[in-house]
Amino acid sequence: MKIDDAAARLEALGNPTRLQIYRALVRAGQAGMPVGRLQAKLKVAPSTLSHHIKTLVSVGLISQVRESTTLVCHAEYGTMKGLVDFLVAECCADEKCADTKSAA
Repeated sequence: MKIDDAAARLEALGNPTRLQIYRALVRAGQAGMPVGRLQAKLKVAPSTLSHHIKTLVSVGLISQVRESTTLVCHAEYGTMKGLVDFLVAECCADEKCADTKSAA
């Protein structure tokens, strides 16, 4: 993952409302959640919800699918995994091995 993509995704999740939306969709699982139910669950105005969903869609964290007359949102688990993997990819890379004794 490119650093600009990771930064955009983290910036999107840095808003409390968008983070609530994303967490609700992660909890919903593969079935996702209709926009109306998401709106009722989070008690967010429809126009505000639409704005935040658009931001999350634009960075690839969620997707939307129309099922008849219902718009259903889904968390993009592959993107989420990629972001988490990016964050921990170099964990402790600059740390000396635990087996190395320091000169004291």
